[in-house]
Amino acid sequence: MPRYLVAIHHLDDYDPAISEDAAMHRAIDALNDEMIAAGIRLFVGGLHPARSARSLRADADGNVSVSDGPYLKTSEHVGGFWVLEADGIDEALEWGRKAAIACRAPVEVRAFH
Repeated sequence: MPRYLVAIHHLDDYDPAISEDAAMHRAIDALNDEMIAAGIRLFVGGLHPARSARSLRADADGNVSVSDGPYLKTSEHVGGFWVLEADGIDEALEWGRKAAIACRAPVEVRAFH
């Protein structure tokens, strides 16, 4: 069965203390319960803000440098994600739609190779 990443995107300055409330947490909990009951959820995780990331880059000689901050310099980053096992892209998109509603944020759905 195909596997899909359902990624939630947050603005760089996203602050859960300001942006999230009890109703949102209940909606996300209900979505997680629904995914578990459907047997499609393989893994779920929330991420710390992108500003706390460390980026690693290897040069041609195999030396690796580490720098503070995200690899991509954008205004939005992945804030959390689910890994789902779905029958196909249409089912994965339906779960993504539910995630966008529950999380009140943009969602990206991508298939794994």
